[in-house]
Amino acid sequence: MGMAQNTVERTPVTLLGLGAMGTALARAWLAAGHPLTVWNRTPAAASALAAEGARIADTAAEAVAANALVVVCLLDDDSVDAVLEGTDLADTDLVNLTTSTPAQARARAEWARERGARYLDGGIMAVPPMIGAPEAGGYVFYSGSRGLFERHRQTLAVPSGTTYVGEDAGFAALHDVALLSAMYGMFAGAAHAFALIRKEDIDPAALAPLLADWLVAMAPAVHQTADHLRSGDYAQGVVSNLAMQVAGTPTFLTTAEQQGVSPELLSPYFDLMSRRLAVGSGEEGLTGVVDLLVR
Repeated sequence: MGMAQNTVERTPVTLLGLGAMGTALARAWLAAGHPLTVWNRTPAAASALAAEGARIADTAAEAVAANALVVVCLLDDDSVDAVLEGTDLADTDLVNLTTSTPAQARARAEWARERGARYLDGGIMAVPPMIGAPEAGGYVFYSGSRGLFERHRQTLAVPSGTTYVGEDAGFAALHDVALLSAMYGMFAGAAHAFALIRKEDIDPAALAPLLADWLVAMAPAVHQTADHLRSGDYAQGVVSNLAMQVAGTPTFLTTAEQQGVSPELLSPYFDLMSRRLAVGSGEEGLTGVVDLLVR
């Protein structure tokens, strides 16, 4: 009886979209005892969840009508239009976890408001296996209505951690893309590092832990960059100044050439460093590159 009562008290959720991520979200809510209504364009993806306690809606409109909290996790922004067309969103708490750009998220927030819905946008910083596994460290950025976030914070925290980043509906997507952009930059540097040893008698598996530890050791440099951007003093606390680093770039480019490795992943950044040195102070660090990127 106690267990049944707990289940009743948990917020009912409607989930539209059962790809790998949507299915992981669904299973996390079901495991936590949340009544769940699901819909997917391909019914077969939903049928497997029925055995786990999910209610399968025949249409998106039916799913939206089932609960006040509606979570959308679809392929792209166009899919949101297609799926929600013709549904009644009046007085709905709409949480959109579909990957989008900041501009698309802001437009979607206005679109939802015009239809009488409250809106929250989300950027998922996790892969499906991290959902429902708090120890994995995944989380979701949320932006938009703070009141809506606070109302459903506990429910939204069931599949993954939550980080609210502001009333501007575009901020979740912006934080998502910013972090992933940094990730790809890191992957680019790692790819270049592995390419340098590719033809040598060096085991990539031996380099990997050295590389991982080095990247972790360098990561705190982002805090200095942030401090520089806030203060406007790009030389404060700098140990390896811009002039010294630019002077060292030929060694990296020559090594790449001698190893038969294309410099295309490093050259653009080195070019920005040289351009910044031409207009800035050699005593500053690398923060000035940020200003060159902003158009």
